[in-house]
Amino acid sequence: MSHIGSKLIKIPANVSVDLSLQKVSVSGDLGNLSLPFSNISININSNGDERFLDIKPINTGTKKQNAESYRMWGTYRTLVENMILGVSKGYSKTLELIGVGYKAQYNNNTLILKVGYSIDMLYEISSDVKVDCSRSNIIVITGIDKQKVNQVAAEIRLLRKPEPYKGKGIRYLGEVIRLKEGKKK
Repeated sequence: MSHIGSKLIKIPANVSVDLSLQKVSVSGDLGNLSLPFSNISININSNGDERFLDIKPINTGTKKQNAESYRMWGTYRTLVENMILGVSKGYSKTLELIGVGYKAQYNNNTLILKVGYSIDMLYEISSDVKVDCSRSNIIVITGIDKQKVNQVAAEIRLLRKPEPYKGKGIRYLGEVIRLKEGKKK
């Protein structure tokens, strides 16, 4: 059994956590996030100046409900920790466009990609994610929700996945693409 759920989550000074009946809300300098939960209990513990979140599964109900709460224990802990880090520091993902003439532009919540197709690829960006294309071949995606930032980055990458022979396409910054050898005569 994993012990991820039993670790305490440290709450920074600039973050406030609100626990309602079946929802945890986190607000910080960058924004607000909330998460509904079930079959677990969340408590705030104080140790001097430091505050911690303690997440425990609830052992009431049938054997099946107890098993469900233990399975989701570590998942809820990680989701709450990601929310706290998101509202205090934020998340960012960087994509690079590799290829001759590959460019990206951002205007009016639309990302315009020129990635080797006969037409420009358009991708609509939601309001809770910010995109920066200061250089034409680098896309920086930032936001407070880790899941949304990574989902937007993955969807943009799928518009032109790196191909295995020359490595052209959209890839994460620092991603290594193993190139295949071409045909031999």
